[in-house]
Amino acid sequence: MGIETGQINLNWNEARLYQEIVSRGEGEVAEGGALVVKTGEHTGRSAKDKFTVRDASTEDQVWWDNNASMTPEQFTNLWDDFRAHMAGKELFVQQLFGGADTEHRLPVRVVNELAWHSLFIRHLLRIPAADEYAGFDAQFTIVNLPSFKADPERHGCRSETVIGVDFDRKLVLIGGTSYAGETKKSVFTILNYLLPAKGIMPMHCSVNAGKDDDAAIFFGLSGTGKTTLSADANRELIGDDEHGWSPNGLFNFEGGCYAKMIRLSEEAEPEIFATTKMWGTVLENVVMDPVTRELDLDDATLAENSRGAYPISAIPNASATGTCGHPKNLVMLTCDAFGIMPPIAKLTPAQAMYHFLSGYTAKVAGTEKGVTEPSATFSACFGAPFMPRHPADYGALLRELIAEHDVDCWLVNTGWTGGAYGTGQRMPIKATRALLNAALDGSLKSAAYREDANFGFMVPVSVAGVDDAILDPRSTWADKDAYDAQASKLAAMFTENFTKFEDHVAPYVRAAAPKPAAKTKTLETAAE
Repeated sequence: MGIETGQINLNWNEARLYQEIVSRGEGEVAEGGALVVKTGEHTGRSAKDKFTVRDASTEDQVWWDNNASMTPEQFTNLWDDFRAHMAGKELFVQQLFGGADTEHRLPVRVVNELAWHSLFIRHLLRIPAADEYAGFDAQFTIVNLPSFKADPERHGCRSETVIGVDFDRKLVLIGGTSYAGETKKSVFTILNYLLPAKGIMPMHCSVNAGKDDDAAIFFGLSGTGKTTLSADANRELIGDDEHGWSPNGLFNFEGGCYAKMIRLSEEAEPEIFATTKMWGTVLENVVMDPVTRELDLDDATLAENSRGAYPISAIPNASATGTCGHPKNLVMLTCDAFGIMPPIAKLTPAQAMYHFLSGYTAKVAGTEKGVTEPSATFSACFGAPFMPRHPADYGALLRELIAEHDVDCWLVNTGWTGGAYGTGQRMPIKATRALLNAALDGSLKSAAYREDANFGFMVPVSVAGVDDAILDPRSTWADKDAYDAQASKLAAMFTENFTKFEDHVAPYVRAAAPKPAAKTKTLETAAE
């Protein structure tokens, strides 16, 4: 790589890194053995500081409306300055795989300035078998230097923080932020660029599977419930955040989980809660009593976006292989801040494409720098910040796979009911789990449905174990006129947002747009 550096600590294991982290003062040991670290100013992704090199190879491949660019010359300056900054430094290097499917995995080299970052990414990616190191040939290199400060004029960025991606040089440079999630999302970005060209669908989703290999996909942005809902004691966890869909089936990109910790409940999420008392878990910005070393997961003093990184093997029912068959169900999770969406709805294939491209949810506080409370947003493919290509490319792949494998599609709202954010309350997780169980075990297919008056999708009228009132959002609002007005406003937002996709989709997908004030129907069986 042309780096004149000091000591290189190659492929250090968890125990060795753990000792180094504590001895350096990078982290502290909590009760139970977890490591508590602080990321400082950056407690979430710096989405506006990410830049992709625009050159001959990317000019016609990258979705430039969504991806900020830098010139090859600016990236060269950045790389030169990164190498100068690394001179004489002790660095931690991990050789890892992105992807559990051995036919399609990506060998990556991750270079870190901080020992805890090296442990983090060792948790999050997939560790080679002992005999795979000898012939390891990294196809991409990621260098993460939190102490580096970028120069906007010289490097073509906007601040001292930078994430530079050069697909031609197969190099990602991260500087000026200690938020470890930037490294993991860089691997996701790389796979999102490479895999579609091979006919493989990359997805921002969690996946689990039942005893009969009846896999389910859960699309959703951070904070919508991908990690929580996929950690089901009755189903095998394939992964909680990033997956591919190849001719072989579904496969996890990662080897670990990166779960939100704020207000984590032992009762609601026992498997994830247990990792907070586990040796080696990396806890970002979780408040800890300095004397007793007890954690306070309800304290958001350091960050609303407190996180825990741990190997997926920490979840009792996690898959050892990170792979499974083709899915039978596909769930799109939305955190609806307006309180309009029902807790679950059945989607036609056309509606599934419409909502996949729309990617409606709310940005949850702390997920991105500067976001202090939920706000409505549309993020194409439920992951626009990580999608180098145009959403239509991913949408076309997904449409073909859904049709080929006859997948049932659902929209699930984990957001608010009884009113908008600030007035209503968060959807009860017990109700969400009951509805999901009914969808995944097939019992929802025989339920009575009504057509939603604004969005046209089918909503169950009654489900065992769930309050019927929750299934009709309008009935939960004290002011019905206010609900109608807000529903019309949200529908209009969908329509306005989708204008940029209209020229890229078939007429039947455009026809799946919301139609406010449509007549409500009640059916005895679900519409196909």
